[in-house]
Amino acid sequence: MSGDLKDYLKTVVSHVDTALDDYLPFPGEAPGAIHEAMRYTIFAGGKRLRPVLCIAAAEACGGTETLAIKAACAVELMHTYSLVHDDLPCMDDDDLRRGRPTCHKVYGEGMAVLCGDALLTESFTLLAKSEPSEGYTVGEMISELAVAGGSRKLIGGQVLDLEGEGQQLSKEQLLAIHEAKTGALLVSALRLGGMTANASAKQLAALSDFGYSLGLAFQVIDDILDVTQTTKSLGKTAGKDVAANKSTYPSVWGLEESKKEAERLTRDALNALEIFGERGVRLREIAEWMLAREY
Repeated sequence: MSGDLKDYLKTVVSHVDTALDDYLPFPGEAPGAIHEAMRYTIFAGGKRLRPVLCIAAAEACGGTETLAIKAACAVELMHTYSLVHDDLPCMDDDDLRRGRPTCHKVYGEGMAVLCGDALLTESFTLLAKSEPSEGYTVGEMISELAVAGGSRKLIGGQVLDLEGEGQQLSKEQLLAIHEAKTGALLVSALRLGGMTANASAKQLAALSDFGYSLGLAFQVIDDILDVTQTTKSLGKTAGKDVAANKSTYPSVWGLEESKKEAERLTRDALNALEIFGERGVRLREIAEWMLAREY
């Protein structure tokens, strides 16, 4: 990572964290237990990839961080809710997330369910406070995020994932899971950034194409790392999918073919940014950084 990109990420993440700190209820506000759980989960040290991409997409379309910050934080709230629920014993049953004990391990299962519910609700409360752009209403922005998080996308992907446990899935079935479970919210983060900047239809389409390929490439690499890296290096339980007998890219495609697929998707993602010219440089740098994780 270049020093310039490192400084950019540090600055944007700091601004996102400050905004989230301002938006979320403080633990002292009753009922304190739920607000403490929400803050524990939100401030667990994530990379803030989705809000960073949201803001970078806004800048690529001629917008600003100031106009995109609420949308960026709303996406992070929805993403974190999905992680809290994904880690529950009735779902993926994980004890570690972002290098820390998961929400249900600290606060109990009931509180973790409510924490996820609250974060999801707050994502829409926050997005509703955004400023409309010339071409997009706040209602359209809310709809964008709602569709990404609904039963046809993020939740639907989780359903397909649960139904696929213990089965050897086809390439098409595995792709459908990750298009919805991982890709949809990442695409929505980029599109929301573009919408705050009054992006053209062509720009929104390019952001969608970029996010689609980027999200899948990120997932392929994640699956590869799950079978090649340690729990300590990942910050979450390594080998969890194999232990749960879940299909992954390496198990369906093979390790070498999975690496080739990650490289192909990476090229597709970067090619989608050509429409933005110099304004798309930051998105390109972020993508290259995201996808440069060691196998």
